[in-house]
Amino acid sequence: CWYLVGSAVLLNLVVAAIGLLLLRRFRGQRLLAEANAAIARAEAARSLAETALALSEERERAAAAARLQHLRFGAALGNMSQALCMFDPADRLVVANPRLAEMFQLPPAALEPGTGLAALLEQARASAALAPSDTFGLAWRLRRLKARGVPVAEIRELADGRALSIRFKPMQDHGWLVTIEDITERQQAEAKIAHMAHHDALTGLPNRVLFQKRLGQAIARGRRGEACAVLCLDLDHFKAVNDTLGHPVGDALLRAVTRRLKATVRETDTVARLGGDEFAVVQSRVEVPQDTTVLATRLIEALSAPYELEGHQVVIGTSIGIALVPADGEEANHVLKCADLALYRAKADGRGRYRYFEQGMDALMQARRVLEMDMRKALIAGEFEIYYQPLMTLKSRRICGFEALLRWNHPERGLVPPAEFIPLAEEIGLIVPIGEWVLRRACADATRWDGDIKVAVNLSPVQFGNRNLVAEVAAALQGSGLAPHRLELEITESVMLEDTEATLGTLHALRDLGVSIAMDDFGTGYSSLSYLRRFPFDKVKIDRSFIEGLGQGGDCDAIVRAVTELCRQLGMTTTAEGVETEDQLA
Repeated sequence: CWYLVGSAVLLNLVVAAIGLLLLRRFRGQRLLAEANAAIARAEAARSLAETALALSEERERAAAAARLQHLRFGAALGNMSQALCMFDPADRLVVANPRLAEMFQLPPAALEPGTGLAALLEQARASAALAPSDTFGLAWRLRRLKARGVPVAEIRELADGRALSIRFKPMQDHGWLVTIEDITERQQAEAKIAHMAHHDALTGLPNRVLFQKRLGQAIARGRRGEACAVLCLDLDHFKAVNDTLGHPVGDALLRAVTRRLKATVRETDTVARLGGDEFAVVQSRVEVPQDTTVLATRLIEALSAPYELEGHQVVIGTSIGIALVPADGEEANHVLKCADLALYRAKADGRGRYRYFEQGMDALMQARRVLEMDMRKALIAGEFEIYYQPLMTLKSRRICGFEALLRWNHPERGLVPPAEFIPLAEEIGLIVPIGEWVLRRACADATRWDGDIKVAVNLSPVQFGNRNLVAEVAAALQGSGLAPHRLELEITESVMLEDTEATLGTLHALRDLGVSIAMDDFGTGYSSLSYLRRFPFDKVKIDRSFIEGLGQGGDCDAIVRAVTELCRQLGMTTTAEGVETEDQLA
């Protein structure tokens, strides 16, 4: 029995133990669930906090970006060279930059949003930034552009001379945007560049490019019956002025020539500088060729009058070549070439004159070019020779010296006349090296002559303008060993046309070397007697034209006697050039 009781008790204990274990397990699971729920709630809260923090940071970044964008937008507007303004559909200001206020002298309050277009322009007029006509015109134009509703770019000239570039752009909400740029300085710079491209910088005259254009227009009018003429001008003795007095005086001379040219032609004519000392004129509305003859004569007279430049009196001249349109052609380059050919003829005929183009001049020009090329080779090939013409004293009838005469012995043409090649050599500047060769050769030859017989060498005006002339004369004397008093340098009156300190300084420097100075062709210049007072020449050579008339009962006898007596009183020797008969010698 006790055994059963014990078993029952033991069973109860086991059951109780199992129940206790089950209770503990259930409570653990509940606690675990609660813990997991708490953890989940904590995770959710943490995630929510992180999300809120991220959203907050995002909002701060967006706000910072917006502030930065605003600053950038403001900086861009504030630093634009163009004025900018945006209007709503009711023509009220939405936004504008400071350049708009600066351009039209507007107060800051005028740029406040909501300001009407009419009020904005009225304030610009009140500040005198816009003329009344411009105020009305801009308002009308902007409203018309708004009505059209398409982008437009245009340039508007204001009454005060300003030029505005206006760009209009419509907006999707029917508002509109305008940018305005002041392009006045740009237009002025572009105009200046365009002017420089078509005008000579020194004289302000049209250059060759613009001259060709004007000539083409004149030729086009000529096809409709309005004739014209082209005159090509070349200044005589300009190079001598430039070399002797320097480029500043040469530039001043070109400007003075320009003023005289413009004063001589009509307003309908075109005067251009083609380069160097070359000018050209398009004479319009030529009724008869005599009209061009009158103009050419007036131009020669105007340019030949003396110039007073920086304390120097300068005398030059001009040669003119003329071509008529349509008689000589109807193409610009051809007409200009014809005028050039006529110009070369005028220079070849003695300068200071005009010549019309004639058929056959082209062939002469080709021959001139051939002669020029041959002459350049001649100096190297040794084709130049010196002939010596004796000089005799009247009393003793004995030779006292020789004059060096340059001759060109061409291998094919034989002796080329000096009158044919020396002017060309002067024109192209080749006379300088040729003259230097003559000087050295004449000094060397004279050292082989007996006694104190002199040698006379002519100096071209171009050669005289060479700054190294004194040094070249000294080198010729030293290289040959010739005594300076045996060398006589002859200059023409054209050298003395430049009554300047530089000219006289060169003459005195030559005199200081110990050489004699003679004036050649006396009596053919403008003021022969005045030259004798300005420089004490050792000798005066009376021009051949007076000698040829001696013994014929004319005025030449009296003139020669008067000049001889005058020179005797001044202590100068007189030479009669070209004495060939006993009557002339008497």
